Amino acid sequence: QVQLVESGGGLVQPGGSLRLSCTASRSSISIYAMYWHRQAPGKQREFIANISPNGGTNYAASVKGRFTISRDNAKNTVYLQMNSLNPEDTATYYCNAGGINGAWGRGTQVTVSS
Repeated sequence: QVQLVESGGGLVQPGGSLRLSCTASRSSISIYAMYWHRQAPGKQREFIANISPNGGTNYAASVKGRFTISRDNAKNTVYLQMNSLNPEDTATYYCNAGGINGAWGRGTQVTVSS
């Protein structure tokens, strides 16, 4: 079973940028569709973006045009570039391989605040 570790979260001011990384071990991610989700306090986990094995992408309406998902199969890593961050983007961000019943990381906290 692939294991996932997210990194790159932190505190950023509104309008700022962060790049999250999700690094996999124990198995190659090349065969998996990879996903980013997030969960804000008191809210349900929501889909943010996904990237297929061949590089096709999809985004939630709330982040489209601001966030970019990418993958580097040679590094076994998926990225989420987040620009124009606002306080509503504050959440724990989770990486997932293969869908809901696949592997999940433990998350990385992103806080957008002045």
